[in-house]
Amino acid sequence: MAQPVASQNRPYVIEVEEGKKVAWCACGRSANQPFCDGSHSRENTGITPIVFTAEKSGKAALCGCRTSGNKPHCDGSHKNLD
Repeated sequence: MAQPVASQNRPYVIEVEEGKKVAWCACGRSANQPFCDGSHSRENTGITPIVFTAEKSGKAALCGCRTSGNKPHCDGSHKNLD
């Protein structure tokens, strides 16, 4: 299985709508960050997206570095990267 790659070393702050599903790119290879575009399949990474349903409408900070301990949400892990 391939390792996830950081698409950026800061979170993606997006708007979510309560009850709507979001497919977060877990492999880091999507051209439509932070959303999955199927790159994990085309590149045979063995990594699948994390799909979640927004609990409330508003802003959500999704991990861009792929090291969060609370994926898909940012937990500040990017601050510890070189």
